[in-house]
Amino acid sequence: MRIRLTIIILFSIVFATGYANSLVDSVRLQVSSHDTFYLARMHDIYVYPKMVFKNKSQERFYWRTVRDVKKTLPFAKELAKEMQLADYQLAQLPDDKARRKWWRQHEKYLFKKYEQDFRKMTASQGQMLMKLMDRESDRTSYEIIKHYRGKASANFWQFIAKLFKNDLKEEYDAADKDRIVERVINLVEAGQL
Repeated sequence: MRIRLTIIILFSIVFATGYANSLVDSVRLQVSSHDTFYLARMHDIYVYPKMVFKNKSQERFYWRTVRDVKKTLPFAKELAKEMQLADYQLAQLPDDKARRKWWRQHEKYLFKKYEQDFRKMTASQGQMLMKLMDRESDRTSYEIIKHYRGKASANFWQFIAKLFKNDLKEEYDAADKDRIVERVINLVEAGQL
């Protein structure tokens, strides 16, 4: 009996710390025929080889990527949910006139909700948000603009992006070009970074 109480107190102390709480989804105790079992559902834990940087600029790039992912990933996830909601609502409306009216109102709501946060972002965070939106919604920024605002608007913003050496049609490539970003996302989501 004393050992069980000691174990329960020990686990309570361990999981009272912030790090342990970030790794645990749910906790419960189960009593079965005089035995007490501690059950915890934990997040996935990722193990990567240690980052070895060739020079300081490569290290700065990595930590800037970490900063940008931490800032923009919650927005990308939230916006992907907003897009699902908008698609559902637009599909329920009977005609194009009602869809346009609803979309104008929803666009104002979104602008009011996110404007201040987006204005505080750096250019690299804006680029990261575009990548993460493609990752979360499986649609490039060009496709998103084209879907909601039309082809003319999408082409206009693609032209503006090209002036600043960006590309709205660029796809997220977790296996090759964006593998560092994917690594950072996995570590951030697991609470390891």
